[in-house]
Amino acid sequence: MIKNLPRGSALTLALLPLLLGAPGQAAPAPTPAGARPAVVTTLADAVGLVKVVDENRTGYQPSAFAHWTSGELPSDGCDTRNEVLLAEAVDVPAVGAGCTLTGGTWVSYYDDQQVAGPAAVDVVHTVPLAEAWGSGASAWTAARREAYANDQGAAASLSAVTARTNRQRADRGPADWLPPVPEAHCRYAGEWVATKLRWQLTADDTEMEALKVLAEGPCEDTVVQYTAAP
Repeated sequence: MIKNLPRGSALTLALLPLLLGAPGQAAPAPTPAGARPAVVTTLADAVGLVKVVDENRTGYQPSAFAHWTSGELPSDGCDTRNEVLLAEAVDVPAVGAGCTLTGGTWVSYYDDQQVAGPAAVDVVHTVPLAEAWGSGASAWTAARREAYANDQGAAASLSAVTARTNRQRADRGPADWLPPVPEAHCRYAGEWVATKLRWQLTADDTEMEALKVLAEGPCEDTVVQYTAAP
């Protein structure tokens, strides 16, 4: 997955032939044995794959999702949050004892701001935990919710953004909040839908209508790439 496009799953339609292996172009690398194949489609078609169900956040508690656990590489001493910060840093911070991070800079794509120091950066779930709970995660096991909350298997799942913008977004979905920089809207919508499909989460009517407006309007050239979660 490409992310900053850097690390993002929302791509321009011009890249679709390259991803699908159009005639006269190199085909994508074969999927490794045992790995789930990636799905590449337009944002409009991806939105159509999300099931529409009324959202229900009853009983939600952040503690239902064990997050910032030992990360993908337990031997590095870093939790998930710090691993994402290290992966997305423009200038990589110094790593001290216990994976304490010092210095470093990041660019928050939500608001196109460059920030210095890990304290000014939040690692956010593209689909917030409360939204995931109300869209199907309430029925999951604790282990699956932990896997969701620490998902580094898809670049779209987690992003480093300014703490200020994360506070403004809170637990709202795209019907009620979009990044303050309009140029980020299509990437955000693409990553939102990719995450919903990866984890088989649903969308309510209001959310679906907001996504359709983006997919059929300013984001019609956006491509979504996602892989089903294990």
